[in-house]
Amino acid sequence: MDFYVFRRVWRMVLNLPRWLRPGLGVKRWLFLTMSGITLFGLGIAVLVIELYRTDTTDPTWLAILSYASLRFLPRVWRAAIFGGVGMFCIAFGMYKLNRSLLRPFMRPGSDVVNTLADFQRRNRGPRIVAIGGGHGLSTLLRGLKTHTRNLTAVVTVADDGGSSGRLRESFGILPPGDIRNCLAALSNDEAMLTQLFQYRFSGSPDLEGHSFGNLFITALADITGSFESAVAESGRVLSVNGRVLPATLHNVKLVASMELPHALHEVRVEGESKIPAMAGRVRRVWLEPDSAPVFPPVINALLSADVIVVGPGSLYTSLLPNLLVHDLLASVRASRALRIYVCNIATQTGETDAFSAYDHIRALEEHIGDDVFDVILCNQNYAGQLNSDSVWVRVDERLLSDARTHAVDLTDESHPWRHDSAKLAQVVMDLFNERTGPLA
Repeated sequence: MDFYVFRRVWRMVLNLPRWLRPGLGVKRWLFLTMSGITLFGLGIAVLVIELYRTDTTDPTWLAILSYASLRFLPRVWRAAIFGGVGMFCIAFGMYKLNRSLLRPFMRPGSDVVNTLADFQRRNRGPRIVAIGGGHGLSTLLRGLKTHTRNLTAVVTVADDGGSSGRLRESFGILPPGDIRNCLAALSNDEAMLTQLFQYRFSGSPDLEGHSFGNLFITALADITGSFESAVAESGRVLSVNGRVLPATLHNVKLVASMELPHALHEVRVEGESKIPAMAGRVRRVWLEPDSAPVFPPVINALLSADVIVVGPGSLYTSLLPNLLVHDLLASVRASRALRIYVCNIATQTGETDAFSAYDHIRALEEHIGDDVFDVILCNQNYAGQLNSDSVWVRVDERLLSDARTHAVDLTDESHPWRHDSAKLAQVVMDLFNERTGPLA
C-alpha cells in the first residue's frame, strides 16, 4: 500500500510540468492561486510572530508554539520542511480537485492534462461548415470532430421516404432522418448513441420501421414547439461537438425532370425518394416552392466560416437540395472561406450511373453556376471490390486539367465504396493549413 501511494505521488510530481504547456489556460490561474496562498501564508506568519513576541504568563502557549513551529530545529531545516510540505499539499490538492471536477466529463482511464489539451486544441480549430445529407455528411463530420469543435452541419430537408417521410406526413414536421445521423456522428459518446439513435422498431404496425432518433426529435419538436428548437435541444442532450442546422424551415419538395427508357419526352418526378427509383437519367432538379428562404443561422455560419465543404453525398438528392435554396447558395458564393467539393467514390444507381468525377462537377455546376468551389476533392484509389450495381467514379483527363482538382486516396479499406472519415478530415485540414498556415 505504501509503495502504491508513493508511485501515485511520484507520477503526480513528474506530471506537474505538463500543466505548464502553452495553450491550456492553466498557468494564469495557477499563478493567481499561488499568489493567494502566499499572501495567506504571510498573514499566518505575521500572526505567529506576534504571538511569539507577546508576553504571556501561560507557559502552555509557548510550548505549543514551539513544537508546532519546529522552533527546536535549525531555521534552514524548518524552511525546507514547511516549504516541501506546503508544495506537496498544494499540488496534491489541486490534482485531486481537478480530478473531482472533471471526472463526470472524462472517460475511464483518460488523462486530465491530455483531455484538456485536446479540448483546447479543438476549441481553437477552424470554423467549418459541412453541407449535404445522408451517410456521406455524417462520415465527414465523424472525422472533422477530432480536429475542431467549431462545426456546423447544414442538412437537406427534402427527404420524403422511410421513417422520415411518414413522420413528415403524420406530424407536419421537417424530416428528421439526416439530422439524426449528424447528431449521432457529432456526439461525444457516438458508440452508444449511434446504436440507440439508429435502432429501428419492429413488430408493431404503428412503430414498424421508425428509428428511435426520429421519434426522439419528433417528440422534442412537440415539447419545444418548433423543429429548430428540437434540433438544438437534441444537440445539448447528446453533447454534440458543433451544431446541426436545417437548410430551410419551409416544407419543400424535390422535383426532377428525367429521361426514362422508352419515353418520348422528359418526365416530371416528384419526391426525393422517387427520383433514384425511376431508373432514368436526371436532367434537372429543383425545389417547390423555389423561393423557400434559408434558415438565418445558416447564413451567419457560412459568412463566418473558414472552410465550407459540400459532399460527399447523393448528388441530386442530398447536395443539390441544399444549394438550390437561393440565399444559401448566395452565402456560399459571398463567403471568404475555402470552398471544397468532395466527389463521391462510387456511382449511385438511378442518379449517377456511369458518371465520372468530371460528370459530377459538371452536373453540379449546371445547376448552381461555375466557379463556386476552390477545390474539387476526388478519390484516386480504385483498389477493392464495389457493390455489383456501382462502379468507380474515376478522375479523367478533363478534370485533371482543372487546377482546382486534388486527387488523393480517400477510400475506407473495409468498405471501398465509402469515404474513410479520418482520411477525408485530414485532407480537408491539410488543404486549409496550406492556404492559411496551421492555427496556433
